[in-house]
Amino acid sequence: MNTADLGLPVDVPSTALFTDQYELTMLQAALKAGTAERRSVFEVFTRRLPEGRRYGVVAGTGRVLDAVENFRFDADVLGFLRDGGIVDDETLDWLASYRFSGDIWGYPEGEVYFPGSPIMRVEGSFAECVLLETVILSILNHDSAIAAAASRMSSAAGERPLIEMGARRTHELAAVAAARAAYVGGFTTTSDLAAGFRYGIPTVGTSAHAFTLLHDQERDAFQAQVNSLGRGTTLLVDTYDVTEAVRTAVEVAGPELGAVRIDSGDLLLVAHRVRDQLDELGATNTRIIVTSDLDEYAIASLAVAPVDAYGVGTQLVTGSGHPTAAMVYKLVARAESADPKAPLVPVAKKSTGGKTSVGGRKWAARRLDEHGVAEAEVVGTGPVPGELVERQLLVELVKGGEVVAREPLDVVRDRHTAARAGLPLSATQLSRGEPVIPTEYVHGRSGS
Repeated sequence: MNTADLGLPVDVPSTALFTDQYELTMLQAALKAGTAERRSVFEVFTRRLPEGRRYGVVAGTGRVLDAVENFRFDADVLGFLRDGGIVDDETLDWLASYRFSGDIWGYPEGEVYFPGSPIMRVEGSFAECVLLETVILSILNHDSAIAAAASRMSSAAGERPLIEMGARRTHELAAVAAARAAYVGGFTTTSDLAAGFRYGIPTVGTSAHAFTLLHDQERDAFQAQVNSLGRGTTLLVDTYDVTEAVRTAVEVAGPELGAVRIDSGDLLLVAHRVRDQLDELGATNTRIIVTSDLDEYAIASLAVAPVDAYGVGTQLVTGSGHPTAAMVYKLVARAESADPKAPLVPVAKKSTGGKTSVGGRKWAARRLDEHGVAEAEVVGTGPVPGELVERQLLVELVKGGEVVAREPLDVVRDRHTAARAGLPLSATQLSRGEPVIPTEYVHGRSGS
């Protein structure tokens, strides 16, 4: 199969249609009005965290960089827009040569964020920036939601590894992105081969209940699997009777059996019984892996169980009840005219219903207490206070249209671990609560 069928870049497919129509109609109107080339600043932020969450996790930045780089209006895309009468010929001519030539700054991927954090800042002409709104939000909202759920699950699991196995519970392309985001959030492996191929995430997998049911006897299924995958494999022991299956598994594989998997029942009770049985049979090094609709609360409840690893699917790829991070992409400053030297002026939406925004190009820094623990997210316009200069969070991602900040996924994963460790201990509590640190605003001249 061509990997393009999996949504994976082979011949650098265009991402230009991963957008909403009104981005293009705004462009058309701005071109006619002579305002399309005004220098503009857009920012991505969220007004609030999902209810009860203590922090958010920035994920998807690497995918955003790929999407921006591949945002091209090729002949097929332009033909679709022309045939649909979506924009006029003048706009089509402008789109034909579109290349983002501006700058993008953002929180480094894996970093934590809070309400009001300027997670990403996109600067350039209004025309080139507005087109990127939908694809940037699509990626960041999905991936950050999954990474936040993964982070909570990773915290609850402690040192025990987590397996991402949610591909069958979501769209096939979302599954690949979800596996990547889960890895950022602390998962160690994935069952999804496309994610392994695309992002180098370690993959795992052995057998399902169907394999056991295929054979005349459970013993036959276990023997076939051991013959094929070796004694270190993981045998699924809850198709029929768990106690009998564990006994059979050790008889077939010997005490060198790698692991058994439990996918149903009272996992706390069954795990204790299986551990006792394995030890009695001499399989003291055989690990126990549990699955079955786990979320962070179920994982935490198993902290005292003799469990060695967890497999998580549905709750992970749906953000454990919060499938979006509710991020928005807002114009916060624009030039007074199309003159490249025209000064920027702050702009902001002013409305009721909690949808107000803060105008001006912003910086962000995290203030630490005397113990080196985060105590506030400080967001401001104008000069950065001297004591916060070295604590600034935004880094340059794209300069003059060129990506300058690609990094290995393991670096991103390690960054998240460090960022979470730098928060107050209450950040990892699963009980509902407010953001673990407040967001403070410092207002000054926005500058140009």
